[in-house]
Amino acid sequence: MQNAEVAKLFDELADLLEIQGANPFRLRAYRNAARTIENLPESVGDIIADPDRDLTDLPGIGKDLAQKIETIVETGSLPQLEELREQIPAGVVEMLRIPGVGPKKVAALYKELGIASLDELKQAAEAGRLAQLKGFGKKTEQAILEGIDHATEAGQRVYLAEAKPDADRIVADLSRLKSVKQAAVAGSCRRLKETVGDLDVLVTATRSDEPMDALAQHELVEKVLARGETKQRVRLRSGLELDLRVVPEKSYGAAMQYFTGSKEHNIVIRRRAQERGLKVNEYGVFRGSKQIAGRTEEEVYAAVDLPWIPPELRENRGEIELAERGRLPKLVEPSDLRGDVHMHTTDTDGTADVLEMAEAAKQRGLKYIAITDHSKRVTMANGLDATRLRQQWKKIDKLRSQVSGVEILCGIECDILEDASLDLPDEVLAEADLVIAVIHYGLKQPRRQITRRLLAAIQNRYVDVIGHPTGRLLGRRPGADIDYDEVFKAAADHGVMMEINAHPSRLDLDDIHAAAARDYGIPIVVASDAHSPGGLDVLRYGVFQARRAGLEKKDVANTRTISQFRKMLRRRH
Repeated sequence: MQNAEVAKLFDELADLLEIQGANPFRLRAYRNAARTIENLPESVGDIIADPDRDLTDLPGIGKDLAQKIETIVETGSLPQLEELREQIPAGVVEMLRIPGVGPKKVAALYKELGIASLDELKQAAEAGRLAQLKGFGKKTEQAILEGIDHATEAGQRVYLAEAKPDADRIVADLSRLKSVKQAAVAGSCRRLKETVGDLDVLVTATRSDEPMDALAQHELVEKVLARGETKQRVRLRSGLELDLRVVPEKSYGAAMQYFTGSKEHNIVIRRRAQERGLKVNEYGVFRGSKQIAGRTEEEVYAAVDLPWIPPELRENRGEIELAERGRLPKLVEPSDLRGDVHMHTTDTDGTADVLEMAEAAKQRGLKYIAITDHSKRVTMANGLDATRLRQQWKKIDKLRSQVSGVEILCGIECDILEDASLDLPDEVLAEADLVIAVIHYGLKQPRRQITRRLLAAIQNRYVDVIGHPTGRLLGRRPGADIDYDEVFKAAADHGVMMEINAHPSRLDLDDIHAAAARDYGIPIVVASDAHSPGGLDVLRYGVFQARRAGLEKKDVANTRTISQFRKMLRRRH
């Protein structure tokens, strides 16, 4: 069982207990356990399997929590959690997906108004019943009403980072079967969309029963939902559903192209086929009743006079025209990254010190990092004031000689305050190697105010990067309302870079706006925002987002050497 799955169950346990009004100390213990497990650089299952290791050696994990972790890893569930799920309706838990609605508010809605589903909540909000509850009011009622659609959509999709590891593991396991010749992920997961609604896996095999039997018995599979001669649908333990299709070798490429999508892209491909007197479907490319192509995707695209198009670009957003002109980009690869310039340490809310983060970066082949802990405005993360920040930088100066192969930059993630000023004075920012300016608070301000704040940061001579520009959290919080054209024009004029924050819940900028920033000539930084050594591993999801934006290696600033990257920083000009 993956660490993220174990952590997710502890978070759910804490949410359900908080809805019931449980002791805050118990809730904090479960939430801390979730963060500890999520940030482990190794599998919690490996720790359990090692006779020389003990879960109680982990910070904040006592005997009781260790037993619960072992139960989850061994059985995939927890009896206490199953009991709570029976006691609290699933619709009540779904209300937690509404931005700004936590367990306490959900408890009030459930216990005082008897609301047990999103539909009931919508009816109550429209009738004005929520505003009558203590601690709610008309403003909160309106915000909940606006967030219900967001919550409904969020409940139907999961992060790519949750779906892809399961899909990849299943494909790898099926590929080992004697009868299986080819196996691959299709659908939105193959296109590397930031969230995934379900999974599609295609295989070619000499016999269809072996891969289906293997999938039915796979430890990631909770239940077989349907099974035919060539198609099987299962529900994974994560709750995601997966379709397995066994296709003939002569149709494999056509099936991959068809089931990868997107729908909009495929409509254009079918139209091009019709213009050439052909028919394209999941079985192949046909002229009349004769199949002329379909064993590979390259054959399918060649039949409609196009080169093969990378799956990430298949959204009908100009990729067909680029392919026609031979101008498809050579997409950036995870291995192209040389540095990571956004991460946190124990000086604020990270779980590792500077040396541990540097060593973790070195192990992953990176050549430079920037330590960018929070500024003082983020009090919940123990943000740094000027004195503590300078102390950290002095410490980093002394530590640099202890790490070979990785250069460490002294940076800061500096908040852009609600009044458009920066959280630290210019004389402090001037001493940094790198300044990332971000908005954490006041994200609901009107477009003009949000834009004014971003423009003020961009115009500050010491700001190098705008981090997670919209502040969105996928499925939990919509991004701020920004005038992108105005912001991007200013960033291009002042030499400020834009970040694709690689954390799976952010992926901010999104692919569309990252492409727009590139078109303005703005260099993009792909950064992990890691709060632990294991957090560096999300960098690849940031690169996936960059690929969907059509970015090449040259478009991403931290694919450059440290000397080249330093020359891109504003204070160097």
